[in-house]
Amino acid sequence: MVLNFFDQFMSPTYLGIPLIALALTLPWIFYPTHSTRWLNNRLLTLQNWFIGQFTKQLFLPLNVPGHKWATILISLMIFLITLNMLGLLPYTFTPTTQLSLNMGLAVPLWLATVLLGMLTQPTHSLGHLLPEGTPTPLIPILIIIETISLLIRPLALGVRLTANLTAGHLLIQLIATAAFVLMPMMTSVAILTTALLFLLTLLEVAVAMIQAYVFVLLLSLYLQENI
Repeated sequence: MVLNFFDQFMSPTYLGIPLIALALTLPWIFYPTHSTRWLNNRLLTLQNWFIGQFTKQLFLPLNVPGHKWATILISLMIFLITLNMLGLLPYTFTPTTQLSLNMGLAVPLWLATVLLGMLTQPTHSLGHLLPEGTPTPLIPILIIIETISLLIRPLALGVRLTANLTAGHLLIQLIATAAFVLMPMMTSVAILTTALLFLLTLLEVAVAMIQAYVFVLLLSLYLQENI
């Protein structure tokens, strides 16, 4: 029973072919495309309003050079939200519960922000490794600590997203299993458990959106440090 709880995180295959590529491609089908009409429909208007508000909040503290990253960060935000939300549906697979996928998204984008800072303002970027006014005996230790904290950032991005989504899916499956087992024996307790499951599902919807926002927000903060 314990091992079955983790089967939902295994990448699905069909005839030996991994279907994770299909799971990554499918979300883009659900988004409405722009039309040539003067007035858009309600769904497209809501989508444009959401993207506009998020772009305004995310890039308000950034300098003008950082606005070039708007397209990739906004696309990543929408992509992660869609994957996380679709993973809450029954009989679906959540690719963002795979640490390899999250690290594949986090490492290149984090490395791009670091390399951008090294190319445009190397002195300022290297200055983050040593706080101002540090005593001379502590300089080597602080440089090592700051370097480790810099290198651990992409790992923290990937692990945070993976851990939060994995924990939520496990809780939902555990409570759903408990409600199913208790239904014939203690109906009242099973009903209370089902109500708890409903509230937990609402919480997981919020977590799915918040974790995608936090992922992109931290990338924007790393970008702000290097421009």
